[in-house]
Amino acid sequence: MLYDPAPQGRVICKLCRHYCNIPPGRWGICNVRKNIDGKLYTFVYERAIAVHIDPIEKKPLFHVYPGSSSFSIATAGCNFHCEFCQNADISQIERPKERDRDPYIPGEYLPVDRVVQAAREYGCKTIAYTYTEPTIFFEYAYDIAQKATPHGILNVFVTNGYMTEEALDTIQPYLHAANVDLKGFNRDFYKKKIGARLEGVLETLKSLKRRGIWVEVTTLVVPGYDDDEANLREVARFIRDELGPETPWHISRFFPHYKMRDVPPTPTQILQRAREIGLEAGLRYVYTGNVPGDEGENTYCYSCGALLIRRYGFQILQNRIADSKCPECGAVIDGVGMDGVL
Repeated sequence: MLYDPAPQGRVICKLCRHYCNIPPGRWGICNVRKNIDGKLYTFVYERAIAVHIDPIEKKPLFHVYPGSSSFSIATAGCNFHCEFCQNADISQIERPKERDRDPYIPGEYLPVDRVVQAAREYGCKTIAYTYTEPTIFFEYAYDIAQKATPHGILNVFVTNGYMTEEALDTIQPYLHAANVDLKGFNRDFYKKKIGARLEGVLETLKSLKRRGIWVEVTTLVVPGYDDDEANLREVARFIRDELGPETPWHISRFFPHYKMRDVPPTPTQILQRAREIGLEAGLRYVYTGNVPGDEGENTYCYSCGALLIRRYGFQILQNRIADSKCPECGAVIDGVGMDGVL
C-alpha cells in the first residue's frame, strides 16, 4: 500500500516521512520493503515477531480503558535506528541481501482473522500495534484494524510518529488512539542518534490530534541528551499549545541498552522535576514511567487534586472514576473509556 512509481523503475514509499526513493532490487530504510520490478512489496505481512496480552498501561496508555487488556502485536523491522532502542533484537534487523527475492525475515505466520479472533477470546478492549513501529507493518495493521473495529475492539498505535499524511488518511477510520514517542526537542539528537527529523514527528502529532484520535505522548529522558530543563519545557509547551492540556505526557526513565550501554539510568529526581515542569506548564496529566511506586504513576484530578487512579507499575490498585468524572468535584476526566466500567 501507499507507494508511487518513479523514473527508471524506482518506487517512492509513502508510508513514512522518509519517503524512501528505492531503486529496483533495493530495500527501504525499514529493511522489510523491497522494490521488485517496479512494485513495492512488504515481507512482514502476517508474520508476527511478538504477540502478547498486556495491560493497556504498558503501552503506556493511561486514559484508554484503564485496567483493561490489550492484544499486542508486532513484526520485525523499524524505520528509525535509535541507538538506545529497548527492542533492538526485533526492530533493528539486518538488511537482507539485495539479490534475495525471498529472504528470511524473522517472524511466524499469524493470519489477520486469527488476531481478531484471539483478541475477542481473551476479552481485550484494544489491539495494540507496538514493540516495533506500526508504520512498517501498515498493511497487516490496517487489515486487522478494519476487521476488529466492527466487533467493538479499538485499535491503538504505539509509534515513533513518522507516519505520512497519506498513511494517516488511510488508517484514520480504524485508529482510535496512539501513544507517540516524542524524544525531546533536540534536532541534533534526532538526526544523529535516531536517524530522523524532529519536525516530522511534530507534524504527525498535530495531525493525529486534528483527526480526533486520542493521543498520549511519551518522552524517554536520556541523561546527557534530552534531560535538560529547557528541552523538557519545550516539550511541555508544545503538548499544551499544539495538542491541548488534556493530552497525557509520560516521562520515562532510560536504562542502558543497545548501543548506549555506557549511559547511566536516568536519575529519578530528573523525572520528578520533569513532571513538575509539565504540571507547571498547565498539563492536566503528567506521569513518570519505569519508576514503580512513584506518585507520578497515579492519576489525579486536574481540578481539585483528588487521587483518582492509584497504580503500581502496570497494575491498577484503585480506580475511583465514575461516569468519566471525579467523584469529589465532578470534573470530566479526559480519555477513552474513562467511565470506570470494563
